[in-house]
Amino acid sequence: MFQRILIANRGEIACRIMRTCRRLGIETVAVYSDADARAQHVRMADRAYRIGGPRPNESYLRGEAILDAARKSGAQAIHPGYGFLSENAAFARACTEAGLAFIGPKPESIEAMGSKAEAKALMQRHEVPLVPGYHGEDQSAAHLLEQARRTGFPLMIKAASGGGGKGMRIVREEKAFAEALAAAQREAQSSFGDARVILERYVEHPRHIEFQVFGDTHGNIIHLNERDCSSQRRYQKVLEESPSPALTPQRREAMGAAAVAAARAVDYIGAGTVEFIVGADGDFYFMEMNTRLQVEHPVTEMTLGLDLVEWQLRVTAGEPLPIDQGAIRARGHAIEVRLYAEDPDHNFLPGSGRLERLRLPCESDHVRLDTGVAEGDTVSIFYDPMLAKLIVHDSDRTRALVRLRSALAASEIVGPKSNIAFLERLVRHPVLVGGQIDTGYLDRHLDQFIANTQTPPKTVLFAAATALLLEDENRALAHADPADPHSPWARADGWRVGHAGKRPLAMLNGEQRLEVEAHGNNGNYHIQLDDSSVDIQNARLEDKVLNLTLDGVALRLPALTDNGRVTLHLDGTRYLFTQAPAYAFHSAEQNTTDRLLAPMPGRIVLVRAKVGDQVAEGDELLVMEAMKMELSLKAPRDGRIGAIQAGEGDFVEADAVLVVFESGDS
Repeated sequence: MFQRILIANRGEIACRIMRTCRRLGIETVAVYSDADARAQHVRMADRAYRIGGPRPNESYLRGEAILDAARKSGAQAIHPGYGFLSENAAFARACTEAGLAFIGPKPESIEAMGSKAEAKALMQRHEVPLVPGYHGEDQSAAHLLEQARRTGFPLMIKAASGGGGKGMRIVREEKAFAEALAAAQREAQSSFGDARVILERYVEHPRHIEFQVFGDTHGNIIHLNERDCSSQRRYQKVLEESPSPALTPQRREAMGAAAVAAARAVDYIGAGTVEFIVGADGDFYFMEMNTRLQVEHPVTEMTLGLDLVEWQLRVTAGEPLPIDQGAIRARGHAIEVRLYAEDPDHNFLPGSGRLERLRLPCESDHVRLDTGVAEGDTVSIFYDPMLAKLIVHDSDRTRALVRLRSALAASEIVGPKSNIAFLERLVRHPVLVGGQIDTGYLDRHLDQFIANTQTPPKTVLFAAATALLLEDENRALAHADPADPHSPWARADGWRVGHAGKRPLAMLNGEQRLEVEAHGNNGNYHIQLDDSSVDIQNARLEDKVLNLTLDGVALRLPALTDNGRVTLHLDGTRYLFTQAPAYAFHSAEQNTTDRLLAPMPGRIVLVRAKVGDQVAEGDELLVMEAMKMELSLKAPRDGRIGAIQAGEGDFVEADAVLVVFESGDS
């Protein structure tokens, strides 16, 4: 076994690999960019080396800088994690040439599966089922259009290299093909340095089911069951689970055998994933093979009681697989969701900035957290905004979903916006609960998962006010003079000489301001909101729970409070309130629709409009690339373009003015 390895990655996967290494007594070496100098993976490693600037091509994609760090550190092997150089055959080969073990498959296997087109041709020769389509070398627009007609619509355009949903477009009719092809090629070139695409017949309402495979240097290859990744948005996985609620034992056996055949076709060593599309009729088709550890590997570990990183290390060190196919026995059900710094209510716009508060559930036999950040860390604009993976396990799917709902309710992120509320709605949705979700459901019905702007129920409003009143009192007590604990100046109950105090309280729910009047203290209040009032008795805020009696009805509500902020749950819905100044002066709202601002730092990749154009509200004016995704920037209103202040290739800062409308135009 190795004594020291270098991890050529960052974030949660680097930290996850380090935990296994620490358990096995293996020293770890981290590498970091300028943006990650104080990152969690740097703090966890035994030693760490700077490898360049903040952008991936200045650091984590610089193979020679990583190899140099490995030589300086005395590392014997390099673990690439996932993403970055994990499926780069040239880097794997360079590791071997430098006398370092590459903890992954052989370069030839990566090359065989690195191109979706070549992989499909190989699978065809080994009789693995394929979706009808085109994966040839002729990439001219005319030939691709001809092949699209032959394949038939609807079809899928997919980047020939890479994965993660980049460079993918669904085309339902021929007239949309040219524009979709250009967009897919542009995104593929940007993400993978390879603009080639393949075409596939689009399977309506498919499920996405992948099989974990593992091979060793002794010729053994097995599969470790499946993961259902059908909960997706724009081809990005949102929730993964094992076992799949859609598979029968017979279908699982057939797909597992096909996955092993795919791995044998490339003489596979180490951890890999064979991905399939499964149609509504149960027929399955090879989609691609990922020659690395997957983001969602923890659900396999939780159901099988294995550590796949340990298997990777042992196989690379020359050991045989510890068990054979017949010994694989699944136990219970596991589900994983990914916590992101993003704003689902605004088209999932990625976020960045300081994590002012990061509350996550306690880990246990049923709850696992893989994270690469801690409270106080900064979410960088240069990398994927995933903050953590939350994985739960229980004896069956129903119980696992209950575990997941409780774990999400105990989570809170303050600073960048997060997708926690979105995930809470997902895991309670009847289609997900019934195990019937397909890969396009979220995109077709996204409005069912996005927060509405309606005023919360009165019960929630009064409970939120109660929680904020209690927090005010607790804060006052915490700052009381211990020499005079009964001083009226240490009270937060609105005390006045000669009469009961009135306590004005203002709360913000989104952009809505709510003003209440309260009388009372110490958990007993009379609260007035507009024309409604209630009496609150025996309210207590302890252990992340608000207990109160509201007009004679006793309630127990999960509640998180922090410095004038309260998050409540009622009937499975999350509500967030922030305390505001009790007295506010309102000025006339400024008209900001005369310009289009950059929502975050990023690079302009396409300018569709020009000065003098008459545009309609919602027209796409520019396309921006930020945090590994393309953002469509649209006109805020009808009008004529007066100026465009950014060009293709320009890097712009957040809130930079990109487009200005002519004054007086409306």
